[in-house]
Amino acid sequence: MNRQQALDVAITAATNSKVLARRVEEMAYNGDSMGQIPRFAQAGALWAEVAEAHAAIAAALPEPKKVESGV
Repeated sequence: MNRQQALDVAITAATNSKVLARRVEEMAYNGDSMGQIPRFAQAGALWAEVAEAHAAIAAALPEPKKVESGV
């Protein structure tokens, strides 16, 4: 895995977490969905952890070497 791949996974995971957080928020306003909140909240928290882990991996990986043109 290179730095860009780790960043891509982190961004995707953060997006998934955000979507689930919005869903939990919507459920909180709907009394019929209260029982589903813990499942969705836990899934969102796990995606947030994946995002954090991959962001840390990306930060630890070396930056790609820049190719200088001979022009």
